[in-house]
Amino acid sequence: MIRFENVSVTYDGAAEPTVRGVDFEVPEGELVLLAGPSGVGKSTVLGAVSGLVPHFTGGTLRGRVTVAGRGTRTHKPRELADVVGTVGQDPLAHFVTDTVEDELAYGMESLGLAPDVMRRRVEETLDLLGLADLRRRSIATLSGGQRQRVAIGSVLTPHPSVLVLDEPTSALDPAAAEEVLAVLQRLVHDLGTTVFLAEHRLERVIQYADQVVLLPGRGAPPVLGPPAEVMAVSPVYPPVVDLGRLAGWTPLPMTVRDARRRAADLRRRLEGAPQGRGELRDQPPATGTRRRSARPTPMGALARRRTRTTPAAAETRFTAEVRALSVTRARIQALRDVDLTIAPGETVALMGRNGAGKSTLLGSLVGLVTPGSGTVRLGEAVPHRTAPKDLVRKVGLVPQEPRDLLYADTVAAECAAADRDAGADPGTCRALVSELLPGVTDGAHPRDLSEGQRLALALAVVLTARPPLLLLDEPTRGLDYAAKARLVGVLRALAAEGHAIVLATHDVELAAELAHRVVLLAEGEVIADGPTAEVVVSSPSFAPQVTKILAPQRWLTVPQVRAALGTGDGA
Repeated sequence: MIRFENVSVTYDGAAEPTVRGVDFEVPEGELVLLAGPSGVGKSTVLGAVSGLVPHFTGGTLRGRVTVAGRGTRTHKPRELADVVGTVGQDPLAHFVTDTVEDELAYGMESLGLAPDVMRRRVEETLDLLGLADLRRRSIATLSGGQRQRVAIGSVLTPHPSVLVLDEPTSALDPAAAEEVLAVLQRLVHDLGTTVFLAEHRLERVIQYADQVVLLPGRGAPPVLGPPAEVMAVSPVYPPVVDLGRLAGWTPLPMTVRDARRRAADLRRRLEGAPQGRGELRDQPPATGTRRRSARPTPMGALARRRTRTTPAAAETRFTAEVRALSVTRARIQALRDVDLTIAPGETVALMGRNGAGKSTLLGSLVGLVTPGSGTVRLGEAVPHRTAPKDLVRKVGLVPQEPRDLLYADTVAAECAAADRDAGADPGTCRALVSELLPGVTDGAHPRDLSEGQRLALALAVVLTARPPLLLLDEPTRGLDYAAKARLVGVLRALAAEGHAIVLATHDVELAAELAHRVVLLAEGEVIADGPTAEVVVSSPSFAPQVTKILAPQRWLTVPQVRAALGTGDGA
């Protein structure tokens, strides 16, 4: 169905091809996963299938890409629209109408389908993706995950024979991601649709894949094969594979179920080991939690020392304090009577379904959302009443769409502007970019970076001012495991220095790795607030893979298990 024949793509002004030697075939009616580190050209490969590369992106495509017998170099995207449906990393760039129902119908209108056919397919897609309650909602009022589902639905309604998806679950909560992937699997199995997708959160997708195409490095030829074989040599792999490698399981497990069947011996080896070594982190001061940790810890001691010695902290124990906060947006109750306190040195993960109110809560903390009732305070400051030039030194937000923070023509210019705005030493921002994503050049245009690279740049811009409170909305979207590990290292260092960090995330592995506390939201209300181990272990939806595999023992991450076994550093 999809055929690459010795394909290379070189963008205008680039010294070397982004991808080269790409030669493989995606058979009809299979779900094929495209994997690889950030920035190796996965989006370029996907774009070549739909014709967006090179017709819209520019550059030179050598070799041949065919879809259902049509060459994408000689057929423009509109000439492939009846065969290929594409959803990119940024759902906002995908929309052309204002409401959910209109967006689902638009593609069929362009193809001239009959009204009765359009109506039936819209209803089917609303039900498939759980969008029926949102059918008349304005797209502008939807959460990021809801927008992602609408974007996927809009390409499903014309019934293309090939679906190309770039990070399709990146903005979805675990349950919604499973629903979307189940729909894709049903399309493959029941209708023979060919699905070609790229995804960094391999733990969500790998079990559904018939084959994996691995791009091991920038410009390196791809590796194609069954998931277990490719994961054995891949530089990126999910926790279930990491645990399998640690335990020496052959073949490597691709699912939690397979791993649980082999985990009896590993559980025996872990019996009596101090659960909590490595990754069940020492907790920061318990003043912001509803359930307190049993004893003080090094992180807590650091935060308390800062509380005693910092004048601002002497006046208030919390970096941020939310009391009885309620917010209504577009006649929707987004937050309802929320209480939350955040202490210096504490990392809090906000979790919950799409539309639960996580982004609204972050917006309230950074002054972008005005409370309907209740209060939000950052020390003595009220965010929505504080001038931006003063607020930037108290709180920084990295939004879901990092392009909202980027306006310069090069990475170097972006970093220089960030240094000036923050009053930081020249090179501060650039050093952060190098730490998060090595290899990004000064002359690169932010527009030409991958989604993960843009996120790292936006994070560096915000961190340059070193605000006491750092807010991140879906910070691992578009990041591979290595980039996520570097992000975790940066955020841990900031927390150790006393910065408070709040993450709104659907990435349960990130929460397990980094958060001291998890706050669960549902329909705008806080339904759980406590230490990470207590909250996620008890939640089937938000438990990480290692927890599910080794239950009833309470382990969270592979580094924690590795440290307990004495086979490596658990930090």
